[in-house]
Amino acid sequence: MDRVSAFDEPLKKLLGGATAKVMAEHLDLHTVGDLLHHYPRRYEERGRLTALADLPLDEHVTVVAQVADARVLMFNNGRGKRLEVTLTDGHGRLQLVFFGHGVHKPHKELLPGRRAMFAGKVSVFNRKMQLAHPTYQLLDAESVDEAGATEAVDAFAGRLLPIYPACKQLDSWRIAKAVDTVLPSAREAVDPLPPSLREGRGFTALPEALLKVHRPQTKADIAEARDRLKWDEAFVLQVALARRRYADTQLPAAARGPRPGGLLDAFDAKLPFTLTDGQRKVSKEIFDDLATEHPMHRLLQGEVGSGKTMVALRAMLRVVDAGGQAAMLAPTEVLAQQHHRSITEMMGELAEGGMLGGSEQGTKVVLLTGSMGVAARRKALLDLVTGEAGIVIGTHALIEDKVRFHDLGLVVVDEQHRFGVEQRDALRSKGKQPPHLLVMTATPIPRTVAMTVFGDLETSVLDQLPAGRSPIASHVVPAKDKPHFLSRAWERVREEVENGHQAYVVCPRIGDDAEDEAAGKKAKKKTPEDDGEKRPPLAVLEIAEQLAKGPLSGLRIEVLHGRMNPDDKDDVMRRFAAGDVDVLVATTVIEVGVNVPNATAMVIMDADRFGVSQLHQLRGRVGRGSAPGLCLLVSEAHEAGPARARLSAVAATLDGFELSRIDLEQRREGDVLGQAQSGVRSSLRMLTVIDDEEVIAAAREEAVAIVAADPELTRLPELRTALDALLDKEREQYLDKG
Repeated sequence: MDRVSAFDEPLKKLLGGATAKVMAEHLDLHTVGDLLHHYPRRYEERGRLTALADLPLDEHVTVVAQVADARVLMFNNGRGKRLEVTLTDGHGRLQLVFFGHGVHKPHKELLPGRRAMFAGKVSVFNRKMQLAHPTYQLLDAESVDEAGATEAVDAFAGRLLPIYPACKQLDSWRIAKAVDTVLPSAREAVDPLPPSLREGRGFTALPEALLKVHRPQTKADIAEARDRLKWDEAFVLQVALARRRYADTQLPAAARGPRPGGLLDAFDAKLPFTLTDGQRKVSKEIFDDLATEHPMHRLLQGEVGSGKTMVALRAMLRVVDAGGQAAMLAPTEVLAQQHHRSITEMMGELAEGGMLGGSEQGTKVVLLTGSMGVAARRKALLDLVTGEAGIVIGTHALIEDKVRFHDLGLVVVDEQHRFGVEQRDALRSKGKQPPHLLVMTATPIPRTVAMTVFGDLETSVLDQLPAGRSPIASHVVPAKDKPHFLSRAWERVREEVENGHQAYVVCPRIGDDAEDEAAGKKAKKKTPEDDGEKRPPLAVLEIAEQLAKGPLSGLRIEVLHGRMNPDDKDDVMRRFAAGDVDVLVATTVIEVGVNVPNATAMVIMDADRFGVSQLHQLRGRVGRGSAPGLCLLVSEAHEAGPARARLSAVAATLDGFELSRIDLEQRREGDVLGQAQSGVRSSLRMLTVIDDEEVIAAAREEAVAIVAADPELTRLPELRTALDALLDKEREQYLDKG
């Protein structure tokens, strides 16, 4: 069998159609290579029992434990039988339950003192953790019987038992058997590491690492294998990103250098405040990039309220000075209108180029959104194609085929994670040459994630807040345990309004007919397991009505959500910004960019339904003026549960980078690397971006050196093969799009 094809062999050839089908559908494993890269999640020692106390609810788990007792209970006047088995590990206990005809075999086999591997989904019944109808495999010598259940003992005698990520349809030990079948192919693994790098870092060879990770004899085997496999993942990904960055440096772009006495100088001269040191430093990094003849690709991370828009605007003015145009792409119409409003206000007469009363040095700043009237849209498009408008701010409408630019020099993308890479790409293709690209995000990203997810972008960080930003006090309001705390929250809102300020109330849901209909369809698909589901999330329309009739009666309350007519949305935001609305009850449409310095209080209903970073974003809408901010996180989550722990973490710190670490620890890796960016499954199986910062940083360094010396990897064919294998096609396209 040739060296590459051993790993490309379809699983159904070796394992049979039924097993291969389950692996493909439920575990996304299709080839021998896929299965060999499906690593054990952890290992059990035969002499040691698992911790039962920390089992995750609603997850499919595999545990090794001992039977403490077993009893058959009758119900339905003796017509029904239930077998209850209690497992122990010396610390925690776990209940198993079997019903009906499924009682007979386990009743004979699961005798007190027996040890076995059990697999099933963890649920709670009568406040006790349980597995209903788990599959199991006996592990002790007494289990010799006609069913041949001793196989497991023989196979794993004296060894570490690998516990694989499994699913309901396929238990860990069945996956282990399938791995045994394909393991001989591991010897044919193509080693992607250049020999000098492998020897220099003392790594074990790849075939050996694969054998040791699946069938370790000792704990040292596991550590050795993991070190090697982690490095491969980090390294291959960083090579792909380094090649992407290298290719970008080969593209042509128009250099946009300074013009003394131009629009930027005029703008800086009229600023009523001085820029922070951070803004100056980041602006210099951006200006240096703009002055080169290959396109800038820079990620600007900034804490909520750190002044990213100011930095982006100065970059746009630099490009206009150099004869080009700048486009800012926002994820929602509300945000595009908000940016347009704040930029024209900041620029004053400089934003009225060619108009009566406008500055001679000025330019036109136009807005382009999908909901604009035909005449206004035609005028905006004309201003873009003639070059009359130096700056355009818009939504996805900017990407449409009809939109033509005179000379697009810079694209600023706000809130990167809300845009598909295709959209970013489509806008970039509108320049005569590739335009410079500045991506902004207010979601602080740990350094390793920036190096991994945004590894094709250079990174600038704004972590200093401008002078005059006020502190924000945050508190968790346990609405279920202490309802009087919620009453006090509404009193605090009333007090803020009486002191001349304004407030936001945020809800997870709109609560209109269209949404209810969608929820109804979803409910029809519910499985019996969902019956114990929590009540639906609180809705904007219901809460606004309750507040107007109850605790906030007499105040001027308005609603804002994504399904409103764009003109109505803009009207509500304008009136709120002007102080004509006391309390704005909204969905997360206010999450980014909305700037109302007079808004000092925010109440987030069902706060446990939001992610950590999202709560941090929302909270950043208050305390934007001279008065201190207040953020109240209302939740009915159980005091001891993970949801409350998350909220307490948010309440305890205003440091977005610290919160992003917490967020990352609590979410699955794939959320961050896979779906969050490329829409495809994460290709990382061994590496964890939160724990392996040093590995990622070192791999990036090696990758940069290798790509600089040999961009096409002509001298490293094995590395090229690994790139093709590890970065599935969709992910590679994603990297290509930058």
